[in-house]
Amino acid sequence: MAKVTVKDILKNFKMELVSGEEGINRQITTSDLSRPGIELAGFYDHYPAERVQLLGRTELSFFHKFLSPQERKERMEKLCTEITPAIIVTRNQEVPEELIRASERVGVPVLRSPMKTTKISSLLTNYLEGKLAPTISIHGVLVDVYGVGVLITGKSGVGKSETALELVKRGHRLVADDCVEIRQEDYDTLVGNAPELIEHLLEIRGLGIINVMTLFGAGSVRSHKRISLCIHLENWDANKQYDRIGLEEEKMKIFDTELPKLTIPVQPGRNLAVIIEVAAMNYRLKRMGVNAAQLFTEKLYSSITQRPDDED
Repeated sequence: MAKVTVKDILKNFKMELVSGEEGINRQITTSDLSRPGIELAGFYDHYPAERVQLLGRTELSFFHKFLSPQERKERMEKLCTEITPAIIVTRNQEVPEELIRASERVGVPVLRSPMKTTKISSLLTNYLEGKLAPTISIHGVLVDVYGVGVLITGKSGVGKSETALELVKRGHRLVADDCVEIRQEDYDTLVGNAPELIEHLLEIRGLGIINVMTLFGAGSVRSHKRISLCIHLENWDANKQYDRIGLEEEKMKIFDTELPKLTIPVQPGRNLAVIIEVAAMNYRLKRMGVNAAQLFTEKLYSSITQRPDDED
């Protein structure tokens, strides 16, 4: 899991640091945010201090109109704890003096943003969910084929990189070769990218390392792509029965997400790039409700069970 600090938030969202510079490197451990309205009213029993706190117009209006000077001081001191990563004041509102003093005492960064509270809440949540998503590295190749993120796996030397090179030549886009970093951004959403060190690079045995973007242009690569389909390459085994109709659907589980998986036997003379292209198009058709294997099976069953009309 990647680390996100308050400094990253300050940089990426172009906020103003008002106070608490001492805690600028505090880590943010959750994508959940908090608007501490009920806490400002005095109820701190379930205060989520580990979250980034947002103070919008509603919270500060209540703070100024209904709290005495002593209550303001006490509430802000309780708001700033040792584990609070940051407090963000939205709409470029004036930061209360009580909050500045409390934040300086504990070292909680207070940031100010010109954006509305709901807007900054949405953007910040999406940013943190992406950065803090669980991540795993898998040996394989990730290619964008007709808009479908195809993860190609298989033993070393089976031809994954050569197949990816042929797909790039046919106009598709490389995301990662050899090592694919996969993060789960949502319950059923897996996004893959290449480690920074090998981004845009492809290793071909006998040829070496090539830079795909330099050779084929910027349109031949992508920085990241949602993974929709897994294709596993394996050497042809004459004693193994391979699926010839397509009714059986294998699954590959990564985190909590199950991906449809196809096992493609590798044999001299088989054009793997074309097979993967067709697999990607067939996946899109299935998503649209057109299943050729299912339709064939239904027609076959209907043909077998149909009885000829009784003779006169």
